[in-house]
Amino acid sequence: MEAASQTCRRPGGATVSAMVRRSVSTNRQEVGGVSSAVWVNRLEAGSPRPKRMVVALRAARGMVAGCANPMEAAVRQRAEEGDEEIDDALREECGVAGVYGDPEAARLCYLALHALQHRGQEGAGIVAADGGTLKAITGLGLVSDVFGKSNLGCLGGTAAIGHVRYATAGGSEAKNVQPFVAGYGFGSVGVAHNGNLVNYKALRAELEDAGSIFSTSSDTEVVLHLIARSKGESFVPRLAEALERLEGAFSLVFLTENVLVAARDPHGFRPLVMGRRRNGAVVFASETCALDLIEARYEREVAPGEVVVVDDDGISTMCLMPPRQRKACVFEHIYFSLPSSVVFGRSVYDSRFTFGRILAEVAPTDCDVVIAVPDSGMVAALGYADRAGVPFQQGLIRSHYVGRTFIEPSQKIRDFGVKLKLAPVRAVLEGKRVVVVDDSIVRGTTSSKIVRMIRDAGATEVHVRIACPPIIGSCYYGVDTPRKEELISHTMSVEETRDFIGADSLAFLPLHRLRGMLGDEAPTFCDACFSAAYPVPPSDMLKEEEEQRKKEVENLSLKISRPVNGKKCLEVAGLDVGPLLAGEKVREAEAEPAGIS
Repeated sequence: MEAASQTCRRPGGATVSAMVRRSVSTNRQEVGGVSSAVWVNRLEAGSPRPKRMVVALRAARGMVAGCANPMEAAVRQRAEEGDEEIDDALREECGVAGVYGDPEAARLCYLALHALQHRGQEGAGIVAADGGTLKAITGLGLVSDVFGKSNLGCLGGTAAIGHVRYATAGGSEAKNVQPFVAGYGFGSVGVAHNGNLVNYKALRAELEDAGSIFSTSSDTEVVLHLIARSKGESFVPRLAEALERLEGAFSLVFLTENVLVAARDPHGFRPLVMGRRRNGAVVFASETCALDLIEARYEREVAPGEVVVVDDDGISTMCLMPPRQRKACVFEHIYFSLPSSVVFGRSVYDSRFTFGRILAEVAPTDCDVVIAVPDSGMVAALGYADRAGVPFQQGLIRSHYVGRTFIEPSQKIRDFGVKLKLAPVRAVLEGKRVVVVDDSIVRGTTSSKIVRMIRDAGATEVHVRIACPPIIGSCYYGVDTPRKEELISHTMSVEETRDFIGADSLAFLPLHRLRGMLGDEAPTFCDACFSAAYPVPPSDMLKEEEEQRKKEVENLSLKISRPVNGKKCLEVAGLDVGPLLAGEKVREAEAEPAGIS
């Protein structure tokens, strides 16, 4: 059997102190987020806890609860309160759509956004060109929450762009909902963006120093300011000059009174496709599923570095940005995109089915049934079952009627978070050895609750299979991921992760097999979240993270001196804290602290 990222249960499981040492045995640059949040979360996984460990935990919780750093507070709230919607899933931040040359452009855009709803649920908006002016409707919530017959009827004209959003750059406020519209001396322009600009902070600081006033906290707004400050004679030259300043991931659609433009970054991180309806209308969208819904024929991808201009004279295309080595986001195929879509020239369904088959080859186990964590783990589970020759059944049923806004910040409600979303089918699970397939593990807290839920439904064994490699790095190109210190695979081994989630065995899709499946195209995909090999250095964001770490270490150094029964709280847990504050690697305790197991 080929070696895989797999581990099986050890007699007695991992000790709490071993888990603590693993979480904090790191250098100073990494210790801030880990020490103040993650290691406390790992300690919580231990059971049973003797009285002195509880004392240490309470002291440690005081450190986290008392922090002034917003990032630390967010980590504490997410990890400790168990907000599964935020806590244990990666989030794509948006989807974009554009229609030109159809009298029902706004309504078609509305339907396209419905098809792209999985890419963002925090806000939606449409801008239409009607009678020489741009009209916009934006709002918080789902597409169906924002739009109805009354307001859609106000968006006339033959061209429109739209956007669905999940916030990665900028907060979840109404002012950050796209498309944005700005007026210039030559007219108005609307913009919708999928991606993340890694040099956003530097660009914004430069623009503010030059007198620009920003009205949102979104990185997309810098594009509008760059266009405004350009010396180009018309919109397209101004846009070209602005795009040359951007670094990172962007798939953009722009709309003026008489032209629609689509542009993609030179690496092609995020998808952007082009299609055409029978009446000749041109359509752009993040995924082909949107084209399918509005009966547009898929024509091609917008190429990396390409700018496509559509107006009444037809379509013109130009490569204003020299293409670089292509780096399409591989997670589009693992999680983000709809299985019915073709993304980067590949069927998403076929990719996920193959991931499952590979998992069954490299990490087989004796089992009676294969189930999925719906919905994103479904196709990979089908592939696993097909290769293993074991029946696939629906052992977990997902409720699609529990929105994010229902989970209010109340601990009593959060305790039911997973059960609100997933219901185990006892008839499928009871008395069975179960393989459960999921798309990924981020922090691990939701996975542990799912494993416990399956056991409570009567499963005799629970074997977890993850249809991607371990996530060890944050994404800076348009995916909402935690800092690396909060990623369970960054702070724990596979064996410790298995112990943390309580599974009988755990296996990940090996990175070399993922690349092997992609074949000759593997170098054209970005897998930085698995390899930490970033194609575009995210210097702005790394600098910001380093500043946050320094603040957290300073905060920790003050809090850690609080005595607990005469001892420092981490010393109670069996740790030598001196090197931690000195920036050295933490020395592992020479012996297990008595009574901690």
